[in-house]
Amino acid sequence: MKKLLVTLTIAVLAVSCGEKTDSFVLNGNLRGDVADGTQVFLKTAGENNSVKEIDTVTVKDGKFVFNTPLPATLDPYYVFIDKIRGNMMFFPEQGTIEMSAHKDSLRNVTISGTPQNDMFTDFIKGSKLIGEKVQSIQADYQKAAMARDTATVKALQDEIKEIQEEGKEFEVNFVKENPNAVISGMITNRLFQNNLINEEEINELVNILSDEVKKTASVKSIIEILNKNKATSIGAKAPEFTAPNLNGEPLALKDVLGKVTVVDFWAAWCKPCRNENPNMVKVYDKYYDKGLSIIGVSLDRNANEWKEAIEEDGLGWYHVYNEKDVQQVAKLYNVTTIPSTFILDENGVIIAKNLRGENLENKIAELLN
Repeated sequence: MKKLLVTLTIAVLAVSCGEKTDSFVLNGNLRGDVADGTQVFLKTAGENNSVKEIDTVTVKDGKFVFNTPLPATLDPYYVFIDKIRGNMMFFPEQGTIEMSAHKDSLRNVTISGTPQNDMFTDFIKGSKLIGEKVQSIQADYQKAAMARDTATVKALQDEIKEIQEEGKEFEVNFVKENPNAVISGMITNRLFQNNLINEEEINELVNILSDEVKKTASVKSIIEILNKNKATSIGAKAPEFTAPNLNGEPLALKDVLGKVTVVDFWAAWCKPCRNENPNMVKVYDKYYDKGLSIIGVSLDRNANEWKEAIEEDGLGWYHVYNEKDVQQVAKLYNVTTIPSTFILDENGVIIAKNLRGENLENKIAELLN
């Protein structure tokens, strides 16, 4: 009897162990005419922006199956079909993942079967609704632009901005409501890299993400940059610098501080920077007499293009540019994308970062009115 119990216990353990695997199954279904034998590649991001190939299978009757070991983290995997444009992203999670797409539109893939991929699908659905709103007015915008109907163009631009703001709000709320989703980490990374929300908001989103999501590459890179950014975080004293001005003479930050100072990292070749310049001019003209100072830090490679852009855009504030090392000041401030702005108080303490448009004007008004 005792021997029978031991045997049954071992059998139960064997079944339990058999249920828990160290791999995932991906069942793929390709609609359209995909020839048998077509290769399907499973890939992921490697080091230094390289691509790492994980596995290869072939298509049979429009279907393919991967049975692949689980990776150490839930960083995304990508499916590529030989001689077909595009790819399909999913998360390599234990269980059976179902993937379906038409060969001519891989971007419209549907994915289900595991928690991470179900959450990813929910995000795709919400994003698609936002995208459809923008697309619905793009044709009207193009017609108005070709007809030089400036009033309609302006109205449609404002409408597009509202939809983009709605899209940003959707993404932020999705992260807050789905802190266990790896796609939430990727969304946070995109918001961070594109300066769509400020550093305080980024810190808030990173802090609510689960430990598993924080281990993914997209979130680890944010944390690494945020740690570096502590030297230029809100409340820190702005790093002092000296660089050549328009006349080639040294100009120090401490010598241009006003009641409020904006340190603006930009370049002549940077379209978003140039698009923001009219707003900067408006704010500067309005608040210069009240104590606003701006110092532009250029990341240009060509001094003539830098000077021409200053004149063309009417940027009547302080400017510095180090032709020998354009990254000199940017490195001090851990600036990796432009435009980037730092707002300082009269003591050179950072009180806000990366504000543009109405947000910048509202902040300056709050400080100087």
